[in-house]
Amino acid sequence: MRIRYETWHLTHIALAVVAVTAGLLHMVGWSFYLTDPGKRALWIGLTIFWIGLLLYVRIVKPLFMLRRPYRIAEVRKERGDTSTLVMQPDGHPGFRFRPGQFGWLTVWGSPFQITGHPFSFSSSAEAADGRVEMSIRNLGDFTSAIHKVPVGQRVYLDGPYGAFTIGHPTDMHVLIAGGVGVTPMMSMICTLADRGDARPVILLYGSKDWESITFREELDAMSARLNLKVVHVLANPPADWTGEQGFISAEVFRRHLPPPFADHEYFICGPGVMMDAIEKALGELKVPMSKYHSERYSFV
Repeated sequence: MRIRYETWHLTHIALAVVAVTAGLLHMVGWSFYLTDPGKRALWIGLTIFWIGLLLYVRIVKPLFMLRRPYRIAEVRKERGDTSTLVMQPDGHPGFRFRPGQFGWLTVWGSPFQITGHPFSFSSSAEAADGRVEMSIRNLGDFTSAIHKVPVGQRVYLDGPYGAFTIGHPTDMHVLIAGGVGVTPMMSMICTLADRGDARPVILLYGSKDWESITFREELDAMSARLNLKVVHVLANPPADWTGEQGFISAEVFRRHLPPPFADHEYFICGPGVMMDAIEKALGELKVPMSKYHSERYSFV
């Protein structure tokens, strides 16, 4: 519908409040739900829970975040119209996260604001100083101003969240990214390198063209610290390109992954159309659903 993320979020909150209020009014107006003492206790308990949850989300948690701010230590320009915010904890040790997880970022204003913005962490989960990085592509609205955030700016992070993360038993990790979907993959790669993990990692990375590949040089450098193979798949390759072109498909998997394909652990992140095609391709290769994990980006 191309509505602003902030509008979508506020509408979502308003509709949730309307739904809960309508349910309570229906419960009271139709006394059948309150005649039995057990039902009455259940509904009273649920009402107290809803109110308590609202108070926690809108008052208690923001107060906690207010006491644990972060400062922008660096704003780093990346390829692909992407900027990386390097954030250091201000007066506290920070929090631990797992590679692939995300957090809610508030840049301007206080944590009491209704709307935060969710972004994946792109840095290693093994940083000893609590440093956290988020790499954000300019997609309009909020993201278009990220490169203008001044060093020293106080920001707030709510997290970590998400189950899109490594840690499953496997012989090798297969990371499949499209565009800015590479950000959680970068966190996984950096973390595995910092941990000295010897298992092979293959990154199948779909991009528009050679110049727009975010983390292109960083990935080359990582190959010296990790058993990493990067396969770039370009939609618009240069004239002298000899690598993969078009889109990631089952044939690309067959050319670059060792069989049996069902033994590997797969992580997929990128545009919805790409992810649908990848999941279909994995089905063709008889990879069970339990062996692949998907993170779909929307309203970022």
